[in-house]
Amino acid sequence: MASLDKLPLREELRGKHAYGAPQLDVAVALNTNENPYPPSDALIADLVAEVQKVARGLNRYPERDAVVLRDALAAYVTTQTGVAVTREHVWAANGSNEVLQQLLQAFGGPGRSAMGFVPSYSMHPILCAGTQTEFIGVPRGEDFRIDMDGALAAIAEHQPDVVFVTTPNNPTGDVTDIADIERIIQAAPGIVIVDEAYAEFSPSPSACTLLAAYPEKLVVSRTMSKAFDFAGGRLGYFVADPAFVEAVMLVRLPYHLSVLSQAAATVALKHADDTLATVEKLSRERERVQAELLAMGYDVVPSESNFVFFGHFEDAASAWQQFLDRGVLIRDVGVPHRLRVTIGLDTENDAFLQAAKEIING
Repeated sequence: MASLDKLPLREELRGKHAYGAPQLDVAVALNTNENPYPPSDALIADLVAEVQKVARGLNRYPERDAVVLRDALAAYVTTQTGVAVTREHVWAANGSNEVLQQLLQAFGGPGRSAMGFVPSYSMHPILCAGTQTEFIGVPRGEDFRIDMDGALAAIAEHQPDVVFVTTPNNPTGDVTDIADIERIIQAAPGIVIVDEAYAEFSPSPSACTLLAAYPEKLVVSRTMSKAFDFAGGRLGYFVADPAFVEAVMLVRLPYHLSVLSQAAATVALKHADDTLATVEKLSRERERVQAELLAMGYDVVPSESNFVFFGHFEDAASAWQQFLDRGVLIRDVGVPHRLRVTIGLDTENDAFLQAAKEIING
């Protein structure tokens, strides 16, 4: 059997590690920011009926531009953000990672750079590496928020072709104020991608409200994986000026969204009201978990997402193992002294809080 180091791999990929969270058989898994609530019975019934309908056409390629799905996404975005958009403003792909990859294929690449404010979504530098885009990480402040003076100085110095702003930020959960996002857009020489994967968990306004003012610079990336109980469906999308949709069509793979993916996502959007009711439950639980962690003596970054970033641990890896020893799997994201926990079902959160209490009390 060949070994990886013997293959003629691109030099910039040597020594890298594949993205992925531990997948362990534990009683309480709170490490991947999934929505713990399964799809409703009504959604499942509609999905089964729709799959039966479209399955007769599986011998044919899918509708190439996913226009029915994009119509449904546009209607949802219009309702959820208050910004009127049409299918021409929306592009869909297999998870927001593919959306981001397509954008980097179109606007990044050799000789170009992308900037992010770290710690943030760990796939951004991986996607940059895969598209041969230089990634420039700019440290956040001690409170894990974007240091605006440092951000603007870094943009002026490096002149990146792409700037990522993740809000709510993963792994910290904090939100970047819309006024600060606008300052970044104004300073950036290229495009700004606002990654709103967790937007439904936040009461803060969407960056979609800035699209009309910055049609040549702003793209808002979103996903159905988190709020929609739809991580297994793998559906991401972006909202932007129609010119950006034309741009990614130049690099997308043909027929990239399967018939089944398009059908499943369209059905899920029809049940958005039911699905988003679980978001309200998780947001209430997030507030409870944050309050109890603070009462125990932990330091918690205020979160507007479906997870909480907390510490301070002398050794985060050791603390992670202590949680695991108690049957609770959370996430060590590589930030010293900090761990991240996904908000789960009430009983799962109770188990996590009991473990947290035992660990801090020694």
